[in-house]
Amino acid sequence: MAKDEKPGINATRKSVLFAATFAAFLTPFLGSSVNLALPFIGKEFNAGAVGLGWVASSFILASAMFLLPFGRLADILGRKKIFSAGLLLFSFSSALVIFCHTLASLITVRIIQGISSAMFFSTSLAIISSVFPPGERGRAMGINITAVYLGLSAGPVIGGFLTRYLGWRSIFLVLIPVGLVAFFMITRKIKGDWAEAKGDKFDTTGAVLYAVSIATFMFGFSKLPSFYGWIFAGAGILTGILFLVFERYVPDPLFSVSDFIRNRVFAFSSAAALIHYAATSATGFFLSLYLQYILGFDVSMAGLIMISQPVLMMIISPFAGRLSDKYNPGVIASAGMGLTAAGLIALCFVTSGTGPGQIIFLLIVMGSGFGLFSSPNSNAIMSSVEKSRLGVASGIVGTMRMTGQMISMGIAMMILAVFIGNKPISPDTHDEFISGMRTGFLIFSALCILGIFASLARNNKLKRPALIHPDSDTQK
Repeated sequence: MAKDEKPGINATRKSVLFAATFAAFLTPFLGSSVNLALPFIGKEFNAGAVGLGWVASSFILASAMFLLPFGRLADILGRKKIFSAGLLLFSFSSALVIFCHTLASLITVRIIQGISSAMFFSTSLAIISSVFPPGERGRAMGINITAVYLGLSAGPVIGGFLTRYLGWRSIFLVLIPVGLVAFFMITRKIKGDWAEAKGDKFDTTGAVLYAVSIATFMFGFSKLPSFYGWIFAGAGILTGILFLVFERYVPDPLFSVSDFIRNRVFAFSSAAALIHYAATSATGFFLSLYLQYILGFDVSMAGLIMISQPVLMMIISPFAGRLSDKYNPGVIASAGMGLTAAGLIALCFVTSGTGPGQIIFLLIVMGSGFGLFSSPNSNAIMSSVEKSRLGVASGIVGTMRMTGQMISMGIAMMILAVFIGNKPISPDTHDEFISGMRTGFLIFSALCILGIFASLARNNKLKRPALIHPDSDTQK
């Protein structure tokens, strides 16, 4: 931080980072906790493997549908407004879980949580990029992403303890005060609203086309290989093409297709993020079920084993973010994806006799790769766009993450549907589950290898972030 900076600027940056970090903790903690609580939820609602998959997937789908629209809306109306409204809605929806007595009602709450998380996830990186100059942005993003990994680390341990002794609903309720603290910080301590695109018209038609394309494609993908699964997935692709064509002729588009095509760093960094999340997100879903159903660990022990991956992410991410302020972030991110691919390839050989030590080692390898990839890749994306499109860029980062997660879960659910059907996981279906899980890891390995090439493709155009996006104001 420069010595001649005003104290007020320094205080604003700290408040922004504090609020964004609190918000970044929420959904990863809940997601990793819910994955571990799935057997308890399944027992209470008598749900099969596919139904349990929708408890996780409904949140991801709803979030992916709204990330880009809320990112653009935040550029126009103000990022602080959208961010704080999302925190309030998330806290309210978490309280609604008390009234969930059917699987359908729980999935409804998860949809509301997905929408609310889209509001603060689509703006958090944009707000950080608005107040931190390029030479410090990677470090700030590293700290922010560390909170994500802290949530992933704490979820299996705290969530496992809460689920075992207080019931699975407690993992939702414990997040209410966290959301309210972040809401207080952003509304009381920060005066700026960062609306660089104020006066632009919001592209409502484009937002509807975008949401419909995402929803129909993801729903159809989750139902493959059934006939109507192909119908919905195909309809989603066609609607997506219609959306892209429509956006080329809108004065103030939701998504600028021409800018995306011209900006190679932004395009390939976004593609790398999509592929990376598609290749890794369902590993926690598979391994949570594997540890409890196949190896026979209770929920607490399974949580302690799975915590090894996010702990490494949490340790490495700030270091990687700081490195990306000084060196080419594309090279760092590509190395991280290579480590992730190595871990996924090794998981293809897991059997019912694989020991927990081997699982922990592979999770550590993947955690190291993920930690090296995330913050440098996000830094590359956010540093490659104009300030008036920071909300859209932040929304794209979130959309790539959520769409990748949904694709990953869609692959996992499709595999379970093929190998197990809607039957519960039991000793009679253990062999089928392991075969399906290994098939999933094989697909994820191939995706991750493809992602390495996407990550490397942008490197000859990528410079230090400080040289890409030199302008940064503290408040608008």
